[in-house]
Amino acid sequence: AGGPTGGEFHQPSHKYIPLCPLVTCAVRVTLHNMADSHYGGYTRFELELEFVQCLSNPLYLNHLATQKLLDDPEFTAYLAYLQYFAEPKYIKYLSYPGPTIRALELLQQERFRKDILIPETVARMAEEGLQASADGLRRD
Repeated sequence: AGGPTGGEFHQPSHKYIPLCPLVTCAVRVTLHNMADSHYGGYTRFELELEFVQCLSNPLYLNHLATQKLLDDPEFTAYLAYLQYFAEPKYIKYLSYPGPTIRALELLQQERFRKDILIPETVARMAEEGLQASADGLRRD
């Protein structure tokens, strides 16, 4: 499995860590030195956590697809690497673990990476997310 362990990182074959400080924008930060633990004042784990949480937003997934990032083998390898967030020691850091992990799973499927370009797919995922949130509120 990938992910940070004891301060170490599995080094995926990607050259960029996409960030999403705003859901509408993806910024690529070149990794000059994979051994560095800080990037712009943040740890690599913090950047990956921020990015992976953005994946729970179907509109952001659609944005990534329209930018052709989901067609890039290096980017899809990076998405596979990020599956370490499903491990118990990392899932606790996710604000919305269910939708985030589900998105990571779906992004492993080539068919889904194409389907997310379809507006109806985006709308259905958004509706499912809203319904799950409403169901969660009723249980509380």
